Amino acid sequence: MTQRYSKILLWKLRNSISIEMLIADILKQPSKISEGYFRFLCPICSEFNTAINPKTNLARCFGCGKNFNPIDIVMSTKMFSFTQSVDYLLEISNVK
Repeated sequence: MTQRYSKILLWKLRNSISIEMLIADILKQPSKISEGYFRFLCPICSEFNTAINPKTNLARCFGCGKNFNPIDIVMSTKMFSFTQSVDYLLEISNVK
C-alpha cells in the first residue's frame, strides 16, 4: 500500500526544518564554514563544493550538480526511501 502525504505537509517539511541545522546537527554530516559560507560533505560525490541558501532552504552541490531539500538530503544521507525520509522528518520535528 502506498503512503500518501498532503501537499501542505510536504511543503511544511521542506520549508520549516532548517536545512543547515538538519545537515549539521541531526544528520551529523561533516560540515564547516568556509569563506563565510556553510559547506557540507555531499552525500553523493563526497565533495565540499556545496552551499545552502537560507532564503529558499535548499542546498546544492556544485561538484555533482545535485540540489537538495530537507527530504532529499535525508534520502541521500541515510539511504531512506521517500516515505521513510518523510516519516523520519515527522519524528524529529513538530510539523503536523
